[in-house]
Amino acid sequence: MNVHATDTPMVRAEGVSKAFGSNLVLKSISLEVQRGEVLCLVGPSGSGKSTFLRCINHLETVNAGRLSVDGELVGYRQKGDKLYEMHPREAAEQRRDIGMVFQRFNLFPHMTALENVMVAPTLLKKGDKAKLKSRAMELLARVGLAERHDYYPAHLSGGQQQRVAIARALAMEPKLMLFDEPTSALDPELVGEVLDVMKGLAESGMTMIVVTHEMGFAREVADKLVFMDGGVVVESGDPAEVLSNPQRERTKAFLSKVL
Repeated sequence: MNVHATDTPMVRAEGVSKAFGSNLVLKSISLEVQRGEVLCLVGPSGSGKSTFLRCINHLETVNAGRLSVDGELVGYRQKGDKLYEMHPREAAEQRRDIGMVFQRFNLFPHMTALENVMVAPTLLKKGDKAKLKSRAMELLARVGLAERHDYYPAHLSGGQQQRVAIARALAMEPKLMLFDEPTSALDPELVGEVLDVMKGLAESGMTMIVVTHEMGFAREVADKLVFMDGGVVVESGDPAEVLSNPQRERTKAFLSKVL
């Protein structure tokens, strides 16, 4: 862990609730992630993990509570004791500092791996083309794909496409990376290559929140493990402790099926 000398957590959720119609998916979630920490969220399907992740970068709006990243409210501005939702353009600007990697790779099929990594910084004019290309090649090398820079997604394996997606998220130089079950769509033999890239990111000090079913990764890489079910945090703590000695019956029942 590489926690910087500041008291402000990278992520702070305070009583966050989210409903879709009458279905309350998140029920007053409160947690913190410090800078340089890796938090793994585990739990059954439908427990609210992915929804919580999407709330962190305002892909979903919250119905109650507050979410802040690096000390700034996400998606809202406070005036007096009231919160007002930001204009979508402002929220999008805020989102640039938060990288997100989804289950599905969502690469542009008509662009090469290099072009996929370059596209967002190019559109946002984050430097001249030569500099952006050099940076994109560095990122592809970091995920082990420099020699495939001119391949289109259709000619890459699922694991390679997901590694390009990680490089693309890193191209925006985010302060926080969110991973939503990044290996669940992959064939089992391709999972390791993606997890290895994520381990390298963790070792470099990147703050990460990872929704995952990979308990070995959670045990080895995470600083904190949170088990969610039914929209609430059931149990949280040191990953090795929670996985080997869960305190709650619901956690025990879940882990008995996945470990």
